[in-house]
Amino acid sequence: MSSIKMRPPVAAAKEDRSYWLQSIGADAITAPLRGTEACDVAIVGGGYTGLWTALRIKEQAPDTSIAILEADFCGSGPSGRNGGQVHSWFAEIDMLSDLVGNEDALMLCRATADAIDELKAMQDAGTVDMDLRLDGWLWTASSTAQEGAWSKAYELCRSMGEEPFRILTAADILRRTGSSASYVGILEDRAGTVQPAKLALGLRQLAIAKGVVIHERSPVLEIIPGRQPQLRTAEGVLTAGKIVLAANAWLSAIPELHPYLYVVSSQIIATAPAPGVLNEIGWVDGASVCDAQHHVLYYQRTPSDRVIFGRGTGGIAYQDRIGSNFNRSGDKGFDNVRELNRVYPRLKGVAVEYDWSGPIDCTAEHLPVFDRLKDHPNIFYAVGFNGTGIAQTPVAGRIMASLVLGVDDKWSRCGLVGIERRTKLPPEPLRYVGAKIVRRAIRRKNDAEILNRKPDRITRFLASLAP
Repeated sequence: MSSIKMRPPVAAAKEDRSYWLQSIGADAITAPLRGTEACDVAIVGGGYTGLWTALRIKEQAPDTSIAILEADFCGSGPSGRNGGQVHSWFAEIDMLSDLVGNEDALMLCRATADAIDELKAMQDAGTVDMDLRLDGWLWTASSTAQEGAWSKAYELCRSMGEEPFRILTAADILRRTGSSASYVGILEDRAGTVQPAKLALGLRQLAIAKGVVIHERSPVLEIIPGRQPQLRTAEGVLTAGKIVLAANAWLSAIPELHPYLYVVSSQIIATAPAPGVLNEIGWVDGASVCDAQHHVLYYQRTPSDRVIFGRGTGGIAYQDRIGSNFNRSGDKGFDNVRELNRVYPRLKGVAVEYDWSGPIDCTAEHLPVFDRLKDHPNIFYAVGFNGTGIAQTPVAGRIMASLVLGVDDKWSRCGLVGIERRTKLPPEPLRYVGAKIVRRAIRRKNDAEILNRKPDRITRFLASLAP
């Protein structure tokens, strides 16, 4: 039986780590895997998905021995370098419904709302300090082309008897964000912001306290399938009864998954503290904000009075080979600074002190998929979070725990399980060349629409080819 070659990530240099990670001095605290070990369940990846899966398994089967192999340190990947926005799946309920049907869609959306309550309870109890602020999530439009981007989700929620959103006026948005760039939108009240690296490291501590063994600085080089599969690192071998692959974008290197995944980059900046300006313009709380352009903007004010401002750049790599340019783009956040100055002209004189990037694992449906490898029934995977994971990965952990433990319940039966219904993407090199062309078209389309100009016909057509 042939082995599965893994593609370990290129670890970010300390100066290229996110503001979140640098501000708390995040790093490895556990020893690498050395020699031989064995466990019931081995998890590849120490981010949110891997950690929540371990915790959910421990909830259901406390005696299960679990070991996590993390290539760098827990939270060093997307879990510790995202925008820190917390919102439910109700914003994607229309996409969920198209894929899994109304009943499962509603169940999953409610589960993410429950996950937000769980995060709040963990913080209130002192279990995990994550700077969670449930001041709301705003989904807004700053051009006519963006208006109503939320309409399908909003109306579907109402038709199902759910009302997680409130309509916002221009005055509402100005009062909440201190910016007049966006002028219409919706608000999810039970949502907000978090310090994502604190959350990741808090989950690491919680997992260790529950008896989970974690080996950081232990990138998996090879998986040798079988009844008792083995994971090989540079210095050791871990034998397990079952394996969970929770390495997000890096799972695109697995041939069976590659046809369904594509990897794009997202770039984020953090300004110097600017409490005076932010208070003057009236941006005073912990709400998270998104606009509705294709390469979406997302931003928040931190408790330390910085502005976190991110944008999906759509940067890609040939054959999804994720290199160091996915840790830091090299342009010092130029596009983000430009957009920051558009949305907040008063911040033009405020220095940008941090800029970083990260890979996002995407599927054509923009929803994650959970399953087991076709020829290896004891190797499971969770992938395709599309940049939305803080409230979603606690639910993913439940799905994975049920699959791994062989439990027949609403989680293992939900419509996100099974890759067969997912859309296959073009092979290389067509995928890479096509993605470059489409990306440029999307950028042209965004730049025109933000000025309320209509893009030319060719640009509109090419942009429409995006998954």
